[in-house]
Amino acid sequence: MDGASGNDSVVTEFVLLGLTETPAPQPMLFVIFLLAYAATLGGNFSILAAILTEPKLHTPMYFFLGNLSLLDFGYISITVPAMLRHFMSHNRDISYRACLLQLFFHILAGVDCFLLTVMAYDCYLAICQPLTYSTRMSWGIQQALMGVSYLFSFTNALTQTVALSTLKFCGPNMINHFYCDLPQLFQLSCSSTQLNEQLLFVAADFVGVAPLVLITVSCAHVVAAVLQIHYAEGRRKAFSTCGSHLAVVGIFYGTGVFSYMRLGSAEASDKDKGIGILNTVISPMLNPLIYSLRNPDVQAALRWVLTGRQPPQ
Repeated sequence: MDGASGNDSVVTEFVLLGLTETPAPQPMLFVIFLLAYAATLGGNFSILAAILTEPKLHTPMYFFLGNLSLLDFGYISITVPAMLRHFMSHNRDISYRACLLQLFFHILAGVDCFLLTVMAYDCYLAICQPLTYSTRMSWGIQQALMGVSYLFSFTNALTQTVALSTLKFCGPNMINHFYCDLPQLFQLSCSSTQLNEQLLFVAADFVGVAPLVLITVSCAHVVAAVLQIHYAEGRRKAFSTCGSHLAVVGIFYGTGVFSYMRLGSAEASDKDKGIGILNTVISPMLNPLIYSLRNPDVQAALRWVLTGRQPPQ
């Protein structure tokens, strides 16, 4: 801690305590998270390559899936490289500015909420409104939906980060986590966080709750439409298409809601770190697997990307 403001010390850097302060398991944890990072990068890169190289995948659904893979690629890169560095070094300091920057990009990943909503809407149009699908999900509309999603998320991330920068941190500066996040930083502030928490709850309604309601409504319409399909193969294909999306939505929202409902807790427990791992490491790693597991078009394109063999027409 450096500088002074009146009689109070001003925090210019924080200390990330990480997953564990015990030295013994850190080499093993380094290997585990390095492999997870490599698997996530490889999986999402493969999905992107498959979408770009396979003409069958040049559809709105895979355009959005490609964006999701790109986001997951960036999301895990915000936290895991720094975590790996901490495992191999005794220096766990992070400057105040670097902490704010990490926080900004972590919140910016909330664009996933809007993207998952857009994907649910695309699924609804494809199954419930097939005759008007091509006009209601044109290339221009796809770009507009993505642009609005990024704009809303950027505005929210900037608002939350600027609001946090107005808080005073006088010490202690120990963050019981492996990355900078709002709940832990609120607990370290020596000034009132009432406005910040109000902003966060408003953002949670707009970025979290509203998209979840829209996803639920879309999925309800899809389920109702699928149940009216008399052919078992058609019903199976429809459920397969939306089942993967629901699985990703469940993982993403399940971990996010738990994290930010603990704002009132005065103690940062190991449960927060576990949820953080699910949200920032496991979810981005599983998404490519979930979307490709039961999709023959993606599987064929991936075989082409990985082996160089053109799939049979």
